[in-house]
Amino acid sequence: MENLFSHADDALPASVEPAENLEPVICTVTVPGPVAQAFAGFTDHTHLWWPLDSHGVYGAGSYVEFEENLIVETADDGRTAVWGSIDDWQPPLSFHASWHPGTTAIWSTELRVAFRAVESGTELRLVHNGWEGAEDPAAARADYAAGWPKVLDRFVRFMGGEA
Repeated sequence: MENLFSHADDALPASVEPAENLEPVICTVTVPGPVAQAFAGFTDHTHLWWPLDSHGVYGAGSYVEFEENLIVETADDGRTAVWGSIDDWQPPLSFHASWHPGTTAIWSTELRVAFRAVESGTELRLVHNGWEGAEDPAAARADYAAGWPKVLDRFVRFMGGEA
């Protein structure tokens, strides 16, 4: 498995654009409630909303959690896969992690998730970049560009918002 979103069935076709020219994937959603509640929903209750059946290493029945400085998926048989290493943890405002679900950390992308108060609740802004090390950078970016909106839609619904 190249990355966590390799199951994306509607990924955009790969381009021939050089990796250094590939823009980050940026997704923004708004959920009801205060910032601290949104941060906790995203980081403490990931196992309740993340679509592990389609966007996990081990599939349905596994469990994902933020564990110390790691994001880890645990299969029902006890196997584990590290999704990323958190190198900047600023609750309830943001976190930054290397992102390498189901692979070694030799090649990883960068994930920054930030939370801020807005009139209708909390805005979550996800920025995913660092495609240069991928075997096929454009395909990796396309997989995530297709996958993150689906994942974040689940988070919005979990938090009581409308998709």
